[in-house]
Amino acid sequence: MERIDRLPAIPLICSDPYLSIWMPADTLTQTDSTHWCGPTKPLRGTATVDGVKARYLGVGSAPEAELVRLEVEPTSTRFSSLVNGVRIDVTFLTPALPDDPDLLSMPVTLVSWKLSAADGKAHDVSLDLHLSDRLCYDGDIRPKMFGTSFKLDSGLNSALCGQVVQKPLCHSGDHITIDWGYLHLTSAAEVAAVSDGLMLSWSGKVEDEQEVRAVIAYDDIASINYFGDLCKAWYRRSGAQINDAIDAACSRFDEITERCARLDAQIIAEAKKVSDDYVSIVCAAWRQTLCAHKLIATPKGEMALLSKENDSNGCIGTVDVSYPSIPLFLKFNPELVNALCRPILEFASMPVWVHDFAPHDVGRYPCAIGQVYGANDRRRTLNGETFEPYYLYPSTADVYDFRYQMPVEECGNMLVMLAAAQQYGADRALAEQYRGLLDKWVKYLVEFGEDPGEQLCTDDFAGHLAHNVNLAAKAIVGVACYGRLIGDPAWEQKAKEMAGRFMEKIGDQGNTPLTLDGQGWSMKYNLLWDKVLNLGLLPDRFYEAETRSYLPRINTYGLPLDSRADYTKSDWICWVAAIAEDPEVRRALIAPIARTLRETTTRVPFSDWYDTKTGRYVHFIARSVQGGLFAPMLRG
Repeated sequence: MERIDRLPAIPLICSDPYLSIWMPADTLTQTDSTHWCGPTKPLRGTATVDGVKARYLGVGSAPEAELVRLEVEPTSTRFSSLVNGVRIDVTFLTPALPDDPDLLSMPVTLVSWKLSAADGKAHDVSLDLHLSDRLCYDGDIRPKMFGTSFKLDSGLNSALCGQVVQKPLCHSGDHITIDWGYLHLTSAAEVAAVSDGLMLSWSGKVEDEQEVRAVIAYDDIASINYFGDLCKAWYRRSGAQINDAIDAACSRFDEITERCARLDAQIIAEAKKVSDDYVSIVCAAWRQTLCAHKLIATPKGEMALLSKENDSNGCIGTVDVSYPSIPLFLKFNPELVNALCRPILEFASMPVWVHDFAPHDVGRYPCAIGQVYGANDRRRTLNGETFEPYYLYPSTADVYDFRYQMPVEECGNMLVMLAAAQQYGADRALAEQYRGLLDKWVKYLVEFGEDPGEQLCTDDFAGHLAHNVNLAAKAIVGVACYGRLIGDPAWEQKAKEMAGRFMEKIGDQGNTPLTLDGQGWSMKYNLLWDKVLNLGLLPDRFYEAETRSYLPRINTYGLPLDSRADYTKSDWICWVAAIAEDPEVRRALIAPIARTLRETTTRVPFSDWYDTKTGRYVHFIARSVQGGLFAPMLRG
């Protein structure tokens, strides 16, 4: 047997929060594929060799093919099966290329089958791939569907299916799947719309290697309700249609495959500098991070990258979900960090947002209609329903309950994100355009951030906390980042003065507390930016003692978040690992995350919130915050 990668779930089709299909098993034939949130979305494949039929993908009546290889790399999943003397090498590839936003935003998956005679003999082979039309609707009740097939101008065969009644952007929420749009399948092989989806079929003689190719695509028609405008994916900003994306994927199949292979090799080589465990972590996190977002063109033709808060509350564009994700984007395309910030800046400039601190979100996916977190209960909005159009409300509307806001958290996050993006090469114009907001937010941090009162932070699942050391650290870093943004050293000096008082309270001997009044302990992930951006806030001796003090606290599956519970956040572990200068400390912190991937019994895409003693997920599936696992790459 060759390499078999073990993950809690295997990525197959990973384009956006709605087109995110995984195999929740060790092999490709133990069960059916599902959407990240659980509903079955079957992809099924069989091969027949000299009359002997076997399954290489999904469930069915045929026996399982023998799996001999399974490799998950950042942009591709490759697996190999043996059927009666024939080897079938299958690849599902996502063009998850951050430096090419057009390709990144195309909802296409490149699939290839390479067939060869493992025994050196000639064989008659047929294979098929079936895509269920369940990809096109939400829930278990099948609506009236249609399907059709045709030949494209390129000569390739294509088929599509979808609901007869189309209602784009008709719902919002969490743990729901798309309920509109069209599924497409294109290949030189025969493709057809069948009674329950789309089918690819190929047959031929296999002696030397044969290759079959296909492109799976999904036309969501309209991607995001962006403050009242129904916006499309970025690649469609100049009038392109789904057929253009399909044509690009088919005509550039080799080029895209080669580019993805080069990117995979680059990511893996950099990860190996940290450890082999870290390689498995970044390979598991790459597609998940990117496909938890939707990249659109705003009505002004600008780029907006909107996350879905998967398995949390379904919020769209959440600031404290964007913040942990940015290490991946800073490393591979910092302009995407600006694209994460743009929707928040637009909403914070609207009359309804009367507060002198940054918002938490801009709606509930896929409806960016204004912050919904902490909104007063004007009416009970159930999962699947849409919220009110808050973006239209006047300043007198009194929409938000202060108790459920995250003022220090989000102000600090926005200033850090914009400053980090700028330092890594993103356009300065966005921060300059919204300078008035940034001026308000830094003042809030100076007034309330040095010793925060009782309020929520990004770890809101742990509840309200007064005197939060991590929030104080974020405020200090945020003030320094504001100085970087506007080019005023006086603000960086102010941050250093705050940092001096901060260290007087918590000490520099490690085991620093959870709260400024000395209670508990916690990992100090927010101080990452002092190291990454060279802010010079705290001395090296502080970081050396702090990161070493984590080691005795590590459980089987990782370092707990803090003294309140045994659960952890994998993104924050990688942030504190990146703070550590000692490679051995860094490896010791990272290794248990990889062990979790190999051993957890929870069959969901890479969870960031799990128990460090059992390895089981507590909550949060397939979230974009796993971009934070790339933090060690920011240290070189």
